[in-house]
Amino acid sequence: MTTRTVLFLCPHAAAKSVLAAAEFDRLAASAGLAARGDAAGTDPDPVTNPAVVAALAVDGVDVSGRRPRRVAAAELASAWKVVSMGCDLDGIAAPGQPVLRWDDVPPVSADLPLARASIRAHVERFIADLLREDGR
Repeated sequence: MTTRTVLFLCPHAAAKSVLAAAEFDRLAASAGLAARGDAAGTDPDPVTNPAVVAALAVDGVDVSGRRPRRVAAAELASAWKVVSMGCDLDGIAAPGQPVLRWDDVPPVSADLPLARASIRAHVERFIADLLREDGR
């Protein structure tokens, strides 16, 4: 079975997309979904948000070596699914490329627990939709 990639995007690739990819990986594995999450952004920060690194470490997820990176048009085109949280993809995404928008996720800098809860709820619904899409 081929593992498909879900690309999570937030502008700085340092917080929301990192949290979403980690949550997606956890839930996809427990659901038996052959997919993995990846994180990128349109204007990446130099480092992953330290509060996000610490929060994920508590859950046993080590992203301390992860560096935010800029999304490329080729990886958008090759991703199974693309989820954007506040990114402008004009000029990067192919015209008509489907992009799921989660622009209602609150800023991590304002309230990390609230942002995580919002992301978790989105990911849970997304996984359920993907499972239905796969006929499960």
